[in-house]
Amino acid sequence: MSALAQVFDAPRDRLGRPLRDLRLSVIEACNFRCGYCMPADKVPDDHGFDAAARLSFDEIETLVRGAVRLGMTKLRITGGEPLLRKGLPGLIARLSRIEGIEDLAMTTNGSLLPRHARALREAGLRRLTISLDALDAGLFRELSGGRGEVSDVLAGIAAAESAGFDRLKINCVVQRGVNDDQPVRLLERFRGSGHVVRFIEYMDVGTCNGWQRERVVPSAELRDRIHARWPLQSLDANYRGEVAERHAFVDGGGEVGFVSSVTAPFCGDCHRARVSADGTLYTCLFAAQGLDLRPALAHGEVAFAGYLAEAWRGRADRYSEVRGSPRAPKRHVEMFLVGG
Repeated sequence: MSALAQVFDAPRDRLGRPLRDLRLSVIEACNFRCGYCMPADKVPDDHGFDAAARLSFDEIETLVRGAVRLGMTKLRITGGEPLLRKGLPGLIARLSRIEGIEDLAMTTNGSLLPRHARALREAGLRRLTISLDALDAGLFRELSGGRGEVSDVLAGIAAAESAGFDRLKINCVVQRGVNDDQPVRLLERFRGSGHVVRFIEYMDVGTCNGWQRERVVPSAELRDRIHARWPLQSLDANYRGEVAERHAFVDGGGEVGFVSSVTAPFCGDCHRARVSADGTLYTCLFAAQGLDLRPALAHGEVAFAGYLAEAWRGRADRYSEVRGSPRAPKRHVEMFLVGG
């Protein structure tokens, strides 16, 4: 651990969980309108483009440095669609120089990567996660709210490979009766590529996506279906708190992951904080409300670290473990504010 991170004792929340992973949104806007995140009939086209409402790059750097002082080592840049944030490679370059960050990654829909992948790599971005819910062109267009073309995302993947991102994570949110025929197609395309396809259970994030539990495809069901086609063997987690259950293809075709927040909650090891583009802290993907960090940021990274430590110590979120009970919050932060 760096000298900076040792300035404060690493805080633990009320369930004993440390802060290790920060998901940081840099913009609320997106060029897609995926129904489970930012449906077109609920979110206007111009949403999220107000630059004055966002944290500045200076504020973001202060925030990240403060979080590193508390033991945060994994930083993921999210949105909205982060590649819509002007000057993003410059921000990545600043963040990549912060001692103590061991993993600097970004989640994107991939459609804008052809023009940005190389600059991001040269700026110090280490990993990319790309959302891809279908390979069928018509279905992909429908799932993106009529805004996206799968050919653009595939071109983005190729651009990322060319820029040196050699182990992409490709995320697919699976919905029964919607795109549950796509996982096999995705694996047919990406097995043997070195990339890791991960299948995510459809979650009740936000309030505008019309979530229905019957549209959840349990990971166990999907895993059995894939195993029948290509035998799988389980793998150990890379680290405690890893959200995806890992499996390898027995024939050497690579790795596949399953994220099972609905059927197999992993709240007990959740060490992630999320900050929206306007500087609001959310201590759970399903949080009902957040905490404005901007006033504390104005006092510098040391003071901010103390403020964040106190906020983290008060955390007791475990929504996925109590989903459906009277204790579970009925309203959740929208996914497009915190990047999923």
